[in-house]
Formats: sequence, structure tokens, C-alpha cells
Amino acid sequence: MTQSDSLNRPYEECGVFGVWGVPDASALTALGLHALQHRGQEAAGIVSFDGERFHQHKGLGLVGDVFGDSRVMATLPGGVAIGHNRYATTGGTHVRNVQPLYADYEFGGLAVAHNGNLTNSATLKQALVKRGCIFHSSTDTEVFIHLIAISLYTTVLDRFIDAVKQVKGAYSLITLTPDDGLIGMRDPLGVRPLVLGRMPGHEQGNGGWVLASETCALDIIGADYVRDIEPGEIVVINNEGLRSLRPFGDQGGRFCVFEYIYFARPDSVLEGQPVYEARRQIGCELARESAVDADVVVPVPDSGVPSAIGYAAESGIPFELGIIRNHYVGRTFIEPTDQIRNLGVKMKHSANRPILAGKRVILVDDSIVRGTTSRKIVDMVRAAGATEVHMRITSPPTKHACFYGIDTPEESKLMAATHTLEEMARAIGADSLAFVSFDGLYRALGHANRAEGARRYCDACFTGDYPIELVDKEGKLVA
Repeated sequence: MTQSDSLNRPYEECGVFGVWGVPDASALTALGLHALQHRGQEAAGIVSFDGERFHQHKGLGLVGDVFGDSRVMATLPGGVAIGHNRYATTGGTHVRNVQPLYADYEFGGLAVAHNGNLTNSATLKQALVKRGCIFHSSTDTEVFIHLIAISLYTTVLDRFIDAVKQVKGAYSLITLTPDDGLIGMRDPLGVRPLVLGRMPGHEQGNGGWVLASETCALDIIGADYVRDIEPGEIVVINNEGLRSLRPFGDQGGRFCVFEYIYFARPDSVLEGQPVYEARRQIGCELARESAVDADVVVPVPDSGVPSAIGYAAESGIPFELGIIRNHYVGRTFIEPTDQIRNLGVKMKHSANRPILAGKRVILVDDSIVRGTTSRKIVDMVRAAGATEVHMRITSPPTKHACFYGIDTPEESKLMAATHTLEEMARAIGADSLAFVSFDGLYRALGHANRAEGARRYCDACFTGDYPIELVDKEGKLVA
């Protein structure tokens, strides 16, 4: 994963989806990807298997752009399929990087869809290239393809296990093979999400299985949530049913806490925790920790809405939609001049002047990365007539880069890493600025404080406590 020089907020890497044992598996996969569109808007792909042959289609753009034509869907027959939404980093997306990746082996075909980041991908790639492997993409997902290819084990499943034991990082992935069917897995610490679902009819023993990044993708196709895939767990789904393997043993779990703050859809349930309720409770904690006299509580849509509702309820200050989001903004808008570039925030958000004029406003947002967007939003609210603007953030200050699948700038470009709280408030033009405390965040997630809950979550972007070895960054080579 490269680091973007233009990011003003963190971005999730991808969404994955797979379904086994249902008619029109590709159509269900397209629907699942549509529900996971928030996890990646740059490209989408589906690979299906009809019992004899693999079929694939990939393209740049939103799911509806890539799979909105019935003629395209007709080229993806079969009762099993996997799909992927991609969020690209610097340089945009090339078709060669669009997943799922597919390869023909001596044992047959295999497709893989991957969400996350490998912290030793560059080291492994260097060793694989020396062995003669030829890479066709720049994604770390292709490392899995080559590790499986060179494995000396006989079965596909054993080759797969051999491969994942050599990688380090935070990931969830789904593979599709002719004999083993679907293979789903989360990294040994379960940083990235993956859930298991069942299609209608499973009560009679004939419903298909579903794997997805979030439960909202199960809901859109009418699948029942079964459980989260456990950290380090491998599930194999085929004609023999479902079986679970745990080649890494129990290493605990460090689920990404930012999924609750920003990335996941609010109607999803992750690790047993409803995302909407977690965000609402964070807002309540913010109101208790950083109360200020004001007239209205206004969310920065969309992720700030549940937290702003919680803040308003706890503080007794009215909740209002003082900022309206335009949901139809594409990524291809050309910004040729400074004047037009500075108007870019108004394409995504516009001020609701009658709500803001003459008011003391509390703005609730999920994070401050560089501070550029926050400054533009504060300026926009002031221009709409607000007399005071107080910014409240539902995460602790983002002071460290993420190496586990979240696209963030390097630390020197993170505002919280280079500014004090007072300096940040002045830089974004706010009358006051406050972040939820670590203990407040963990209380909102059902723990007494961070000391009690920290071992359950990865919060490295706030604390610098990286639970997975950063092999490439530290320059350590594998044997």
C-alpha cells in the first residue's frame, strides 16, 4: 500500500464478499458488493465458478458501473462466486490491480479477494522475484498467489495454509477453488473484519453460505448472520459443508477500533457490537467529557450523525442537520485552479444556512487527519452565519500512520502529530476543539477504560502500539 499525499481523512482498503451453493451466485455477489461500496469506490470485480470453468469480470468505478448491465452478469454463471471492492491509493487504480486475482495452477484455477495490508509484502516479493516469480500487479494480494504456487504441499488447502503462515499483516481474504470451494480467513489477530452468514433454506440443510466484510452485506441478500470468523480461523465451505481450522492457535484478538468510529456502515454489527450504538455512545461520552454552551449540535455527515445524536441527547442541546451531504459526487471532477479546488468541499457538503445563522454550533466529526477538510467545513459554517464553532471529534487524535490496510499519510503530515490541541483549534479556525479520550472511547465500546479493553482492539493510529511486526518498515528480511 502506498501513502497518498492528498488524503484529508483515512480510507479503508477494500471489501470482500463470497457466496457458495446458491443459484445466480454472481448476482448476489454484486448486491453484496453494493452494500460494501463504502469500503472501496475505485473498482470492483467478481469471479464465479460453474462447476467446470471459472468466469471473471472486473472494471474501474462503482459496483453499479461495473455490474449494472445484465449482459455482463450473464457472463458470470455458477453457484459460487467471490467479489471485491477496491479503494486505490496514490496513482489511481489500474485494471491489473483489480481483484479478485485469478491464476491457473497445475491443480486448477484459484481466485483470491483480499482486504488489508501485509507488513512483509515487499520483503516476500523480493524473495519471490529472486526465485523467478513474475508479478503482474502492484498489490500485495499477488503475494498469496505466488506463495501458493511454489508451495511443496500437495493439497490446495495445505498450500493455502503454508502461504498464510509466511505472511504478516492485517487481512481478511476469501479464495475460490474447484475442489475446496470457498476458503475464508482472518489474520491471526483479527484486525480486519469477516463475517459468516447463511442463505434462506438452511433450516432444511440446503441453504448456501456467505462470507462478507460486514453484516450489512448479509442483510441486502436476505442472509442470516451466523457469527464472526474468529481471529486466525480458516473456514472451508464446499459440498461436505463447513469446517473450521485454526493453524495459528489462539493469539487473542486486536480488532481495528476505527471500524466502529468511521469505516463500517452504521447498520452493521461487528464483533457482536452494533456500529450505530457504538457511535452514539461515543457521542454521549464526548458530551460528558467536553461540554460547551451552544445552540445546536450538527454532524459532519455521514459518519458523524450517530455520534451527534448521542451528543445532543446527553447534552440536551438540539440536534440539527446543519450540513447537507451531496451523495452524487464522483471522483473524476477536475480541479484546474486554486479557486475551483478550494470550492471542492462544497461539492460534498453544503451549509444549511437557516439552521446555522446566528447559532453557536457544535460540529461532530469522526477524525482530523491533515486538518484541511476540517478547516474548510468550519469556514463554511461560519460563512453561513454561525457565531461560534466548536469542533468535537469521535476518535482520539490520529498521531501515527496505519500499516494494516488503512490509507493514511505519513506521521509528519498528520496534524495531531505536529500540533498541540490549541494549535490545531487555531489552524482549523474553531473556537474550541476536543477529542474523545481513550477511556471514553473504550467506555463507549463496553469497557471500563482503555486498560481493560486495549488488548481487544488495535488502536495503533492513536497510540503507536503496533500489535503486528512491521517487517518491511523495519527492514527485516525473511529467510
